[in-house]
Amino acid sequence: MTLANKMAGLTAAAGASLVALQAHAQDLPIIGSPTPGAMGMQPASTELARDLQWLNMFLLVIITVISLFVTALLIWVIVRYNEKRNDKPATFTHHSTLEVAWTIIPVGILVLIGGFSLPVLFKQQTIPEGDIYIKVTGLQWYWNYEYVDEDVSFDSYMVGHPATMTDAAEEAGAQPFVLSPAMEGMLEEYGYSRDEWLLATDTAVVVPVNKTVVMQVTAGDVIHSWTIPAFGVKQDGVPGRLAQLWFSAEREGIYFGQCSELCGKDHAYMPITVKVVSEDAYAEWLAMVKEGDTYAW
Repeated sequence: MTLANKMAGLTAAAGASLVALQAHAQDLPIIGSPTPGAMGMQPASTELARDLQWLNMFLLVIITVISLFVTALLIWVIVRYNEKRNDKPATFTHHSTLEVAWTIIPVGILVLIGGFSLPVLFKQQTIPEGDIYIKVTGLQWYWNYEYVDEDVSFDSYMVGHPATMTDAAEEAGAQPFVLSPAMEGMLEEYGYSRDEWLLATDTAVVVPVNKTVVMQVTAGDVIHSWTIPAFGVKQDGVPGRLAQLWFSAEREGIYFGQCSELCGKDHAYMPITVKVVSEDAYAEWLAMVKEGDTYAW
């Protein structure tokens, strides 16, 4: 879809489409979004995300124990074996038991970590048969989505990108990439608030809850990366190559991601929006999009 067609489509659909968008967006809770000043990870909404977050905490415990042990050992050596306490330095050069221990113990720790991390990696990389296949192409600086089995394709720009500007928004004083009261009004038209600035897109990936979605990821110019933290997925899109990821979202809601591979000057303005809805709502959305109304949600 060209930029001119996209602008024309948005203007023509600005009435009923945006009203429908507001109604549906307000019905969905925003689950996967960053929280200013917060620590930790976004709520896990897939099995993959739960596995990754558990593995993260498991490794954190191991690393914390090792760090505390090494710190305590250093302090003990500094206090016990400083020059004041040991006028005569030791003359031994080997300690076989200690050398065997500091070889075997780290190897054991690495085997333990591998035993828990490899199954998580294999689960991510083993692509199951999907209920829905979506081809996503990263471009400078927006995303194109193609529902492979449905003959549906559309572009997705950040709200505030020049491609999303309407005559009404410009008359109100909105400028591309600038947060202002007029831009807040644009966000509201798309069903979002000021809190979703730099996160919300004009169109979204819509998928049904509890269905296996396989994303086929590529790029048309430079390397991009498609990621949704709450789903525990991240995959580079490389020009000329087709990679895959999969997820099955367990909670209805709105989730945000971001291109995670530095791809040029507007890399920061390349967000991702995924809306997880009921099967009935998904069927309704699909029917509307097939009629050409990609802005309804």
